[in-house]
Amino acid sequence: MKLIKYYSSPKVFVLETEKEFKKNDAVEYTTKYGKVIELIIYKLIKSVNGINYYSYIRADGKNRKTILEAKIEKRRDWAESSEKKSDEYYEASKEGDDVIPFGQPILVGHHSEGMHRALLARNHKRMDKCVEYSRKAEDHILKAKNLEYKLKRELPIDNPDCLDEIKEQLNDAKEVHKFYKENKEAREHAFSLTYANKKVKDLTKRLQIAENLWG
Repeated sequence: MKLIKYYSSPKVFVLETEKEFKKNDAVEYTTKYGKVIELIIYKLIKSVNGINYYSYIRADGKNRKTILEAKIEKRRDWAESSEKKSDEYYEASKEGDDVIPFGQPILVGHHSEGMHRALLARNHKRMDKCVEYSRKAEDHILKAKNLEYKLKRELPIDNPDCLDEIKEQLNDAKEVHKFYKENKEAREHAFSLTYANKKVKDLTKRLQIAENLWG
C-alpha cells in the first residue's frame, strides 16, 4: 500500500493497494519518514491487474488548500506582530520630547551634554528597530499575497470541495471568453482572446480530473 502521483499537473496523489475498501473506510498510512496519518477512502478510481487506486482525504483535514491558507494566515499574523513592534519602537523613540525640544542641538560643555547624547543614541537605535520591523511587516504581507496568488493560480484539486469552486471559475472564464469574442474593442491586448480561451481549456481539464477523483 502506497501513495503514488496520479496526476503531475495539477499534482494529485492516490492510494495504490491490493486491498479493497469502500467509501469512508479509515486507513492508516505510514509515510517514508515514519509518520502515521489516517486516510479516509473516498472513491475507487480504477482497478488494474488486481491493483486498486483510491482517492482519499486526510482525517486531519489537511490538504493543499488548507496548508496554503494556514501559511497565509501565519504570514498575516507575523505582519501584524511586526507592525505592532514597529509602532512600539516608534513611540519609545520619542523619549525626552517633553524635556528636550526636538531639534535642539547638544550643548557642549553643559551638564546636560552626556544625558542628551545618550538619549539621542537610544532613540536612534529605537528608530532603527522601528524601520526594521516595519520592513519585516511589509515582507510578510508581500509573501502572504504571493501565497494567495499561488493558491488562486493552482486551484488545488486534492479535496472534493474543489468541484464547486472549479465549476464557478470555469463559468466565469467562459463568460470572459465569450465577452472578448463578441467585443473585439474591449480586448486589452492582441492575446486577450487567446489567453481567455486557454483558461477555459485549462479549467475544463482540471474539472474533468476533479470529477474523476471526486464525482
